Amino acid sequence: MHTANSIIMHAPKQRIFETAADLALWPKILPHYRYIKYLERSPERNVVVMAAKRSGIPISWTSEQVIDRERLEVRFHHLKAFTKGMHVVWKFTDTPAGVLVEILHDLRFRIRLLAPIAERIIGGSFISPIANQTLRCMKAHLEATA
Repeated sequence: MHTANSIIMHAPKQRIFETAADLALWPKILPHYRYIKYLERSPERNVVVMAAKRSGIPISWTSEQVIDRERLEVRFHHLKAFTKGMHVVWKFTDTPAGVLVEILHDLRFRIRLLAPIAERIIGGSFISPIANQTLRCMKAHLEATA
């Protein structure tokens, strides 16, 4: 499964990157995020339990976050839950229209027999809608405070 969600934001690229990397801020600016709990914390790498809701359905997962300031990327590797093994990359690209912010999700579901159904449900019903909402809310926050 591969999904890609994107949006153009009108704020400085570095500020967008730092906001995306600051998971402690997410529940404050993203209403669909219920909480972020740090299991390990450092400037470049965190292990967190993330919890959000999709249409009122609570979901949570454990993820390793890597903050790559050199490449200006925020990467996640899901460690537990239905999305175990998923890789997520946030990318930030200057364009004439503004900063293109992309969230790329890649998952090979572990149970091959269920993969076609699980990937469609997980990707189409949860990942893409949550990523789109995350991008819209982050954009609103950043542009309102720019």
